Amino acid sequence: MQPEPSLRQLRHFLSVAEFCHFSRAAEACLVTQSSLSASIKELEMILGAPLFERTKRSVMPTPLGIEMVGLARAVVARVDDLMDAAKGAGAPLAGDLRMGVIPTIGPFLLPRVLPGLRANYPDLRLFLREEQTGALLQQLIDGRLELVLLALPYRTEKLEIFAFADDPFLAVFRRNHAMGAFETMTPARLHRKELLLLEDGNCLTAQTLAMGDLAGDADSSQFQATSLHTLVQMVDNGLGVTVLPKMAVDAGILRGLKLDFRPFSSPKASRRIALVWRKASRRSDEFRLLGECLRDELATPLRG
Repeated sequence: MQPEPSLRQLRHFLSVAEFCHFSRAAEACLVTQSSLSASIKELEMILGAPLFERTKRSVMPTPLGIEMVGLARAVVARVDDLMDAAKGAGAPLAGDLRMGVIPTIGPFLLPRVLPGLRANYPDLRLFLREEQTGALLQQLIDGRLELVLLALPYRTEKLEIFAFADDPFLAVFRRNHAMGAFETMTPARLHRKELLLLEDGNCLTAQTLAMGDLAGDADSSQFQATSLHTLVQMVDNGLGVTVLPKMAVDAGILRGLKLDFRPFSSPKASRRIALVWRKASRRSDEFRLLGECLRDELATPLRG
């Protein structure tokens, strides 16, 4: 009997096809590079043709590899749907759940909600992956994740969405800054040359710039931060002002710094916190239940 590709081999293949780099693909699959390489070689032997063109500097899919990507994604997604159906037949929010979360939500929301979630659903094993929105959604589509916790607006076509909380934006600045004279802020009061943002590709940056017309033109030489914690340190050192989600401020990101903040009066100065998953998932009811748990936990006043 001719051997057939395994699900593990297909997942490894999709990871290499995404990253075009064996080391990064192995890291994403949580395996060693040698194990990943062996898995790809076994798959190529089964198919009788190479899937990647390898050189010392690059890894590129062959024509067959390019054709295989769509087929492999469909197979992996169907198997994941089968697993979802089996999980959904048991107790709600039990067993393994692979969830992605973006960096501007994870450190500020999860410490607040996970203790209650563990207490109410002790059989749930939540495996978390933190990356930017685009990368997480691709992993969701590929079947490597079952669920993603993100901020809207963001393009989420063909995905199920459960939005459960509003997260207003706040203008953050050093004490004694001229902004302190205002009770509320408008986008027009933010000067683009003074505004510090996260690096390009971060959804919070796009959402900030979409609030409305900012004053002045952007400074192309301006530094961009890789995290909100770095951003507030830059503001604390007098390098400019920034915009933070209220969730981060409530979590204490400004604690110990000589910074102040003001809310915005613009209705666009906000983001929606949501869970998204594949429409074909059989765990939709569970994911909505999880969203309701997160919503209820956020509605509970913070202590201390």
